[in-house]
Amino acid sequence: MTAPIDAGVTLDRGAGADDLAALGSLPATVADALAAAPELAAAIPLPGSGRTIERLEALATLGAQDLEVARAIEPHLDAIAILAEADRAPAAGAYGVFAAEGPGARLELRNGRLHGEKPWCSLADRLDRALVSAWQGEERVLVDVALRQPGVEAVPGAWHARGLAGIPSGPVRFDGVSAEPVGVPGWYLRRPGFAWGGIGVAACWHGGAVAIARRLLGAAGEAPLRLAHLGAIDEALTASRLALADAARRIDANDTAVDPGLLALRTRGIVARAAEETLTRVAHALGPAPLALEAEHARRVADLQLYVRQHHAERDQATLGADIQTRTAAGTAPW
Repeated sequence: MTAPIDAGVTLDRGAGADDLAALGSLPATVADALAAAPELAAAIPLPGSGRTIERLEALATLGAQDLEVARAIEPHLDAIAILAEADRAPAAGAYGVFAAEGPGARLELRNGRLHGEKPWCSLADRLDRALVSAWQGEERVLVDVALRQPGVEAVPGAWHARGLAGIPSGPVRFDGVSAEPVGVPGWYLRRPGFAWGGIGVAACWHGGAVAIARRLLGAAGEAPLRLAHLGAIDEALTASRLALADAARRIDANDTAVDPGLLALRTRGIVARAAEETLTRVAHALGPAPLALEAEHARRVADLQLYVRQHHAERDQATLGADIQTRTAAGTAPW
């Protein structure tokens, strides 16, 4: 199934939405998104290619269209970008990226095989392959894994979320599964593309927030309080849009004045705050009726509430603050 492309999300006069429009339609379901992921990846520029703004606009447009579809496609796009950085061609099929760590779960690579459990593995039972981070001694290494081989078990019944209900993201157990390293140990986290991928996720958040804000835009009328909320949302989404556009320019310019990790922390923080303010203000302006009586709006809200929690809130702000303090002590003031 496909769906006509609604109005695209523009960040800075890029052509990302036009890239998608050339396809004529977007996947309407998660299953269709996984089937279409290779074609979409071919239509969307790689980060750092000189067209990063178009990439982020495409991700924002996907997020505004349907956050579950965006959540299914974004990791495939990230995986293709990672493999391009490693100068490797992707295998056929849809990819995920499983790189989270969690208490009580440890995945190890021993003699070319994976042993252990990995948390937060989105769509593991439906994907063809994944780039997975694992421990090799005291370092983390990234590996390319076929998920339809014996020894891969997605733990059933772990996903109870109301948001992103179609993107089950429970743990996966690997029992001696064959895996091929991508890059040397430590490469995955050290490369600039690690931060760039996080900014791509933020572009999906921005698109999801735009879609929710558009619901208020159509209902604001002349009510002063609704107009005040609309104005505040415009301020927040403008800051979010400008942060993403600035990040795209810096990525393409290989701007060494800002560390990629610092750029990602700032950008993701600004976008996450805008998404959360949009959620709050639309709820205050419209009351409970759309959440209770409009299936599409209620689903968008639940999806964005969960998706934006990939931002670590105060923990990321503390990391950012510590970095700023260290740089200031070294003579590099941030402002």
